[in-house]
Amino acid sequence: MTSSVQKIQIPAHRRCFSFLPGMDCVEEEVDFNWEEYLEETGATAAPHTSFRHVELSLQSSFQPGMKLEVANKGSLDTYWVATIITTCGQLLLLRYCGYGDDRKADFWCDVMTAELHPVGWCAQNNKTLQPPEAIKEKYSDWTEFLIKELTGSRTAPANLLEGPLRGKNTVDLIVVGCILEVRDAFEPSVYWAARVQCNVGGRLCLSYVGLNDSSDDMWMFYLDTRLRPLGWAKENNLSLKPPTDLCDLRSSSEWTEALDEATTETLKSPLPLEVFKDHADLSTHSFRAGMKLEMVSPKEPFHICPVSVTKVYNEYYFQIRVDDLTAEATPTRAVCHADSPGILPVQWCLKNGVGLERPQGFESQDFDWADYLKHTGAEAAPDVCFPNASQSRGFCKDMWLEAVNPLQPSELCVARITQVKGRLLWLRLEGLTKPQPDCIVDVESMNIFPVGWCEANGYPLTHLLKTVCECQKKIAVVQPEKHLCGCFARKCLVNGKYCCSQLFVNHHCFSGPYLNKGRISELPKAVGPGKCAVVLKEILMMLINSAYKPGRVLRELQMVEDPQWNCQEETLKAKYKGKSYRSTMRIVRTADQVSEFCRRVCERLQCCPNLFGPTIVSDKCPENCFSQTKTKYTYYKKRKVGRPSLGENAQDGDMTKPARRRKKRKAIFVQKKRRTSIVGYHTTESPQDSDYYYDDEEEDFEEWGSEVSSSSPREEASAHSFKDIPRRGRPPRRAALQRRATHPGPETTDRSSPRRTTRSVSYSQNQTAKNTHTKTERFEEEDRLVLERNPLEWSVSDVVDFITSTDCASLAKIFQEQDIDGQALLLLTLPTVQECMDLKLGPAIKLCHQIERVKVAFYSQFAN
Repeated sequence: MTSSVQKIQIPAHRRCFSFLPGMDCVEEEVDFNWEEYLEETGATAAPHTSFRHVELSLQSSFQPGMKLEVANKGSLDTYWVATIITTCGQLLLLRYCGYGDDRKADFWCDVMTAELHPVGWCAQNNKTLQPPEAIKEKYSDWTEFLIKELTGSRTAPANLLEGPLRGKNTVDLIVVGCILEVRDAFEPSVYWAARVQCNVGGRLCLSYVGLNDSSDDMWMFYLDTRLRPLGWAKENNLSLKPPTDLCDLRSSSEWTEALDEATTETLKSPLPLEVFKDHADLSTHSFRAGMKLEMVSPKEPFHICPVSVTKVYNEYYFQIRVDDLTAEATPTRAVCHADSPGILPVQWCLKNGVGLERPQGFESQDFDWADYLKHTGAEAAPDVCFPNASQSRGFCKDMWLEAVNPLQPSELCVARITQVKGRLLWLRLEGLTKPQPDCIVDVESMNIFPVGWCEANGYPLTHLLKTVCECQKKIAVVQPEKHLCGCFARKCLVNGKYCCSQLFVNHHCFSGPYLNKGRISELPKAVGPGKCAVVLKEILMMLINSAYKPGRVLRELQMVEDPQWNCQEETLKAKYKGKSYRSTMRIVRTADQVSEFCRRVCERLQCCPNLFGPTIVSDKCPENCFSQTKTKYTYYKKRKVGRPSLGENAQDGDMTKPARRRKKRKAIFVQKKRRTSIVGYHTTESPQDSDYYYDDEEEDFEEWGSEVSSSSPREEASAHSFKDIPRRGRPPRRAALQRRATHPGPETTDRSSPRRTTRSVSYSQNQTAKNTHTKTERFEEEDRLVLERNPLEWSVSDVVDFITSTDCASLAKIFQEQDIDGQALLLLTLPTVQECMDLKLGPAIKLCHQIERVKVAFYSQFAN
């Protein structure tokens, strides 16, 4: 896809910008990565197991039960017949014939390196067939045994054990130039040869033999029932004729000559029959001519329409025609079988709340099947004709996948499931230059693929387009979502409670220690108007990307919070030195709190309060920020950065000794799962719900003071070991817990000790923060768990009883099924819970909170 300036509909979950006149906007492609996209949007990929045809394409060409000859391990230059028990990629699990059901002598071998041969190879090459020593005396006549064992069995194909096709899976056996036979689209008894032009993970581009025009090429998955090996038609007494709609393009002699050449060419390197081993056998149908049913339109798969059975060929195939009552109508026909995707019983649309396309020429505006059947004198196909009309194969709404564009079969697009009804999926294809309605596909369709399929097979994927604007200090306007339109949207922009006016970026104001002055000067002068959360999120992202170290700014922004605010959670991200950082921040939603929020952010970033906000600064800042020293807005003048006062009652004006210049330090920025539990080890302004912790490795803030950081207490509380690990410059974790267990009151006394706290915090401590700290301590006291018995001694039933007593009682059954005792309970972490118990994030976080309570109680009561 090339860049396009045509306006397309961007999905609602993507941020949409419009810009004032003078701003050049284009929609261009960017590097697309499924993993990043799903993580950013919180979207879900359709499970791989839902794509049965793809699962089959990944299987080995070798099948359990196949026989082959393999070298004897205990005797040199002798061989014996073995049976394939199972396969794993190019590895085969074999069992020598004669062991019966005894598995003790099973062995693995690599088909690429082991000495494997088809049955009969020893006889042709004068090699000795001899049973293994362990079973040599089991039968007196091994020749008779082999005859019985091999009669009716399948032998491993010679071309899969030797030569260029050795070890290849089924899909790789289909190479460019192979010839197959393709059933005619309108006559089920007619076939014609087609040549493989391209093989993309089993999806074949085919061209009919005798035609050189690529416009007539067709795409099919190799498991399509229309595909057969060369010679199929002749063996089954079927016709071998050029396609009905293309036969006039060449003379009869030209078609015949092209077929002869292709047949001669194929005999030199025939396509292995193993390619067709997974082809489904067709079921017999019960349709009769004149029956009516519903079907996804075969010509335009964007709607469902009434169709009629016009011809029954045999017990497998029948013909349908889309109902059209106009006199001059050109009939739309298709050949179907009992398992054809998209055929549905009468009234299916009505039962599933889906619109049914009214037949052309039908006079009544309101379509009713009873009146229509009476009007046409036809009968509805009985439900017995549709045995699988309700299966969904695990697809759900809003899952993502890759799908073929029905109007351009060579194009695969990023697609989102907009609704699931029975066995039908409605897909919205993204990235198209011309928008089209949601296409309808069957869950068994071979035109849908799991996410990552194109990348795995090296095929281009048409993905989302991103709006990129070339701005030169111009004003960006964040618009509300698409569904806010007309006068309502205009009213929302001006007077809405949740909408704010423009926020200004004042380039001349002091930018503080974290933000790069040069990058700030390149930002737009204003953002908005629009929804408060949207406008603020955009301006915060601008500030993050303007930082010297974006990860540090992300961490500071997490600490901007007030319980009085009406907030919503937004995910902010940053990139630094090739790494991606992500953080969840609470952003105000109402216009009356925007000004205070902006001021608090500036305070946290230690910059001028007017750097950004609803106030525009022309030439001179009211704060006179440029006439002040660089520490004017740092709030820790002559104080050591990053540590609260050790005395709870110390006045704000008290001064401590000047900070000793610290050695250059770094901090690794590690992403952690968000948690709601409070374990009671936070200082006043610690980000209690932080998604990150800092380990001593990546950030350096020497110019502005020393930054002290440590590992998250949650990390330690959920450690897989119960041993104390002493840390430089701080007491062991156990000692800290003992102090809390012994002195459950507020930590006023503890603060007088010179020990380090567990989190880095700003030096400024006001009275509000102290009150917040007191409330937090009181909450922690109420939340603390007291155990009567050491959890290391808990049995499975004890664990189940504990979980039942919490708000996670519904999950107790899982602990019973998984045999989780007390020791296992203490080893559980959020990733383990999500992965092994298959829980969504919300229940998993609640469960981990309860587990965390047990861990804290264990440390405080029994760790000694």
